[in-house]
Amino acid sequence: MTPPCATRLQPRGLPDRRQRPRLRASAKRKAAQEILGSGQPRRASLPDNDAIDAALLSHLQLFDDEHARRVSRRRQVALDLMDLLQDYEPMVTGAVWKGIVAEHAPIHLQSFSDHAKELAIFLVNQGIAYDPVTMPHLSGRGEAEAMAFYWRDEPVIVSTMICASSVLRHAGAARARLAERGNRQALLARWTNEQ
Repeated sequence: MTPPCATRLQPRGLPDRRQRPRLRASAKRKAAQEILGSGQPRRASLPDNDAIDAALLSHLQLFDDEHARRVSRRRQVALDLMDLLQDYEPMVTGAVWKGIVAEHAPIHLQSFSDHAKELAIFLVNQGIAYDPVTMPHLSGRGEAEAMAFYWRDEPVIVSTMICASSVLRHAGAARARLAERGNRQALLARWTNEQ
């Protein structure tokens, strides 16, 4: 059964960039207060992110008839976009990687480039108009430039990490929890194993 707080944590769209790092913690506290009443809940009594993901997935599977089709559609679009962006070593992360895709959850790709504007120029040359945004940096410190756009009618955010070499591009993997992202082959393998 889906815990009552899961419905309160369901994403309704992309939050303001300043709110993202605190969004889950704030949502946990608000849901706990709504269920438990006034007073500050103890941090240890709140569910961890894995428990929230499991509850959200359960909720979507029970109450969202389009969820499975949406996951398949966004994963297919992500694979196609990763082909287009292959020179930037894209990695998919977030909702599409996890298979927990609420209606407004974007395809989130992390890309790597030696120059700040290289990917932006590539997108413009492909006829893809984007809005510049920022996202938390892969390292967990600061922010990274990103581009938000629709591709094949699906919402996409591509974060750009500036790295001078391929070795450095993956150096932050331990801090970034590699299990939370994957390249094209890893996404395809994950999708195949889940079917």
